Amino acid sequence: AQLRQILHKHKHGLVFARMMPEQKLRLVQAYKALGDIVAVTGDGVNDAPALRAANIGIAMGMSGTDVAREAADIVLIDDNFATIVGAIEQGRAVYQNIRKFMTYILASNVPEILPFLAMVVMKIPPALTILQILAIDLGTDIVPALALGAEKPEVGIMQQPPRPKNKSLLDQSLLIRAYLFLGIIEGVAGMVGFFTVWWSHGYNLAQLQQVTPMILAHTANPAVTTVYYQATTMCLGAIIACQVGNIFACRSDRVYIRKIGFFSNKLVWWGIGVEIALLLLIIHSPILQKIFSTAPLETLHWSVLLVFPPLILIADELRKRFVRYKNKKSVVFERSNNAISNE
Repeated sequence: AQLRQILHKHKHGLVFARMMPEQKLRLVQAYKALGDIVAVTGDGVNDAPALRAANIGIAMGMSGTDVAREAADIVLIDDNFATIVGAIEQGRAVYQNIRKFMTYILASNVPEILPFLAMVVMKIPPALTILQILAIDLGTDIVPALALGAEKPEVGIMQQPPRPKNKSLLDQSLLIRAYLFLGIIEGVAGMVGFFTVWWSHGYNLAQLQQVTPMILAHTANPAVTTVYYQATTMCLGAIIACQVGNIFACRSDRVYIRKIGFFSNKLVWWGIGVEIALLLLIIHSPILQKIFSTAPLETLHWSVLLVFPPLILIADELRKRFVRYKNKKSVVFERSNNAISNE
């Protein structure tokens, strides 16, 4: 109990020297009892108990004994402690890249659900077909999402404090950003694209509702059916266009894209190229037109689609600015409270 009190009171600057193996083990157990994450480095037999008991044991690969290497979780092949720093940086990058991947994938779920909610509420035909949804999930989204897994460590990643050990990979902040921010923007953009086609052909909401029963029953005349296919194609294109901007937004949840650089990850551009190529094939290939119920778009429609990628990226950049301002304000408030309490 006295040892834990000392460790709790003096968080930094403690040095324990000339320790026996059982004392090293006791120290590790005491720190873990306080809820700390403990790392132990060692090279000898006497370090093995502490290496095994620690949250992560790191043994020397060149000078370390076989017992120490077997007891450890990580072996430093070059016996260089700077390698540990590099490993932490890579570990944080992998963790962040998984979250980026998940944010990008989950964001497209909202615009895929919204057309069917609008169909029920507004009495209109669905703005997407089932096969078009599969084209997004199993086609256009795959390669760009994989490119996010190859992102380099972000600027200032080692200046961030360690994340809490109980923090979930799929936490509330990720879900809010994916579903309630990026997803909502994409969903609205998809519906705007859908209604833009009907509007360009002279249909208002009331007229669209009148032809909805015929579209759902597959008894609409060819002219109305063609407009409907073009409208669903526009909704599909709007979602994919938003995902082009979304991939740049998802490259970081805190760092501005100008600091990351648009061309620092070439795989992202390969992913965008594949995404656009698949969209063009789905729209213009006669065989795929029949499968996915699509139709070629007009010049006006393409000009609208070009607005969506920068729109979602700018929106997320503004969100990052707001979060930075909010965090900075909370830090200043906390420091002022601490100053008042000290006085």
